[in-house]
Amino acid sequence: MELFRRLDDTLWEETKHNPVRMLGMIDQRKLETSARDEGFLAHLDRVAADLDLYLAAKGTWFQKKADPGKTLQVAYFSAEFGVTECLSIFAGGLGVLAGDHLKSASDLGVPLVGLGLLYQEGYFRQYLNEAGWQQETYEDNDFHTLPLTLQCRQDGVPHRVTVSLPGRDVVAQIWRAQVGRIPLYLLDTNIAENEPADRDITDQLYGGDIEMRIKQEIVLGIGGYRALRELGLKPDVYHMNEGHSAFLSLEQMRQLMSTHGLTLEEAREAAVPSLIFTTHTPVGAGHDYFPADLIERYFGGYYTAMGFTRKTFLALGRQNAGDDGEKFCMTILALRLSGHSNAVSQLHGEVSRNMWKDLWPGVPTEEIPIDHVTNGVHFQSWISREMKELYDRYLGPRWREEVADQTVWKLADNIASTELWRTHERRRERLVSFTRRRLRDQLKQRGASQSAVEMANDVLEPEALTIAFARRFATYKRATLLFRDPDRLARILNNPERPVQVIFAGKAHPRDDAGKGLIKQIIDIARQERFRHRIVFLEDYDTAVARSLLQGADVWLNTPIRLQEASGTSGMKASANGVLNLSILDGWWDEAYTPEVGWAIGRREVYADTNYQDQVEAEALYGLLEQEVVPLFYDRHRDGLPRKWIDRMKKSIRHLCRYFTTHRMVGEYTERYYLPAAAYYQRMIQGTWPPAKALAAWKAQLSMKWPHVRVVSTSADHLSEVPVGADFCVEAEVYLGELRPNDVTVELFLGSVDANGEMKEGRRIVMGLEKSIRNGSGVYKARTAISSGSGLYGYTVRVLPHHPDLVDPFRSGLITWASV
Repeated sequence: MELFRRLDDTLWEETKHNPVRMLGMIDQRKLETSARDEGFLAHLDRVAADLDLYLAAKGTWFQKKADPGKTLQVAYFSAEFGVTECLSIFAGGLGVLAGDHLKSASDLGVPLVGLGLLYQEGYFRQYLNEAGWQQETYEDNDFHTLPLTLQCRQDGVPHRVTVSLPGRDVVAQIWRAQVGRIPLYLLDTNIAENEPADRDITDQLYGGDIEMRIKQEIVLGIGGYRALRELGLKPDVYHMNEGHSAFLSLEQMRQLMSTHGLTLEEAREAAVPSLIFTTHTPVGAGHDYFPADLIERYFGGYYTAMGFTRKTFLALGRQNAGDDGEKFCMTILALRLSGHSNAVSQLHGEVSRNMWKDLWPGVPTEEIPIDHVTNGVHFQSWISREMKELYDRYLGPRWREEVADQTVWKLADNIASTELWRTHERRRERLVSFTRRRLRDQLKQRGASQSAVEMANDVLEPEALTIAFARRFATYKRATLLFRDPDRLARILNNPERPVQVIFAGKAHPRDDAGKGLIKQIIDIARQERFRHRIVFLEDYDTAVARSLLQGADVWLNTPIRLQEASGTSGMKASANGVLNLSILDGWWDEAYTPEVGWAIGRREVYADTNYQDQVEAEALYGLLEQEVVPLFYDRHRDGLPRKWIDRMKKSIRHLCRYFTTHRMVGEYTERYYLPAAAYYQRMIQGTWPPAKALAAWKAQLSMKWPHVRVVSTSADHLSEVPVGADFCVEAEVYLGELRPNDVTVELFLGSVDANGEMKEGRRIVMGLEKSIRNGSGVYKARTAISSGSGLYGYTVRVLPHHPDLVDPFRSGLITWASV
């Protein structure tokens, strides 16, 4: 980036960091001059050498972790990828996370490819009309002036794949964006062979109606799977980032059936271990649901050829297979057909298990097979140049290479307070300058008067406490919570001795009028004389705006309704820049927060009355600003430094940066999911697929025989009081019918009992077969102790399926509990 800035810094910014377009636009004489400049050529040689060394991928984290005898190829599917400003194929956090995932996979050397769609118009550009109402405009992406390469065969013919839609086939060609060591393959249906309506399938991200959505997801999931095979790639693991690509699970099964002659159930057993699903949405309305007749129209021939009936196919996407009125949900499809599922924060894991627990009846909520891997961010992409230099000086080069190493970030305490604060002040000054410039441009585009445009030069102060709120304008994010009491807010912002200013940015979905209404409300308030110089809304929120805010603000504000923010990553980017978080305890902040690193709004309360909740949390927000945040910022030492604030900045950097990084996140995915899933998949497909066939046959027999399984009786050698730490024994007589003892696991389930008589935080203890007493029955025994915590405890016994090739016993849907 520095090399391109050296050529023409202004043009680099104007082209949104697009090297291809920049080199096509730059004055030829400037290129010729640079080609004779020894300093520039030396810089070019250094960059080229560094890039070659990076791409050689020697001694990467993955090479050190992986078994040399094992192979791994991961395919990461996502509907959007936020890799760089100029490649407009992302809308927000989901896409930025996907882009950061690829970047960290590249840095770590994880063998991964990305798969998505190449949108002709991408996501919309935002502007506001005179009334302050959001308007949308779309700009065509010129693929030939973007950092993209059309994938062609040796004879020069583009690689293409075909998917079937009702009454016709649709063709997609494949482009590649190279993200470091990672290829990102993108499908494009805008080619002459397709009908005009089908050329528009890859037109807009999240555009069109529900039928356009299913067409896009067929191209992404089924077309994406076929694209990888067209390119000669046969991944061991498929990672579905949200449910948009879930149809790939069906295509994986169909491919196994057609290529290896497997039955439907055999193909399912072979495919499931290789599929990983990450859910990002804790709100029901955020998941894709398709009417049954639409699914029938697009998949009737597809599922019939695979051997599904209409009922069994629709059941894959329904909570209640017998409810003919229930829509087909892509998240449910992904949950049913993936070997591993995860949420994106610890709290989101709890929310997701509660949200989808009906898919696994009889399974305790805490054991629902949805784990969590907390999101992170790619630091190199989000940290300012000045902070990078500061980290290089005080933390050493390891912070770039070993981001998740705790010992690196402990050195943050050594950063000179003067340097940290001066660095931060320069970035705030740059943010104020950037905001004024953007505001002037906005006013000119609206046709504002010259005097109004000139007034933009007076908004904000470079030295004032600056709060930023920038994110998607969905109603649950409550962008206007700060305005609950405008008079009180005015007193906070306009204190002449301790001024405060707030910068807002964000887009509402084109069809979300409620979200657009929030933006208009902010604009109306910002136009009031008492707020005119203190509140600014920046239009057309993009990564350039995000970086300026993340790097220059003092406080990052986040006010979602608790339990509705899956993770959030903007606050992580802010903390990496030394910006302090002020947030509701939701998503990542729920597990990150401690008093020394930022501020928490509320104490994890959830209210049935949302209006009352808004009132309570707005009061808490005002109180924090008045009593803690503002006083701390303006509490200056004799040297003019806010030393207590700086100390909090250092603690935030030290405690948060080591964990909330995509290097840690991708490493966790690799160790917990990718490598085990690949090993499992390779075992399932060995030879002529005997493990998959044997498992399918075993499951078929198990399903027929399981209804006879029951726990006949249970007994314990203590029926009243048991001293803490003392052993006690539980016995159970279990009738297995025609099943063998090694077909099941019998478990003692022990836990404390709440006021409603429900066991919570149950502990599983495997019971051993003590003796067979008659045909089909056996006595199982377990000895255990309650090691700590007195109170009321309860126990029961359950029977689960057991097989060495079973990914997870709960996914079978078979579980038998002892009768109460």
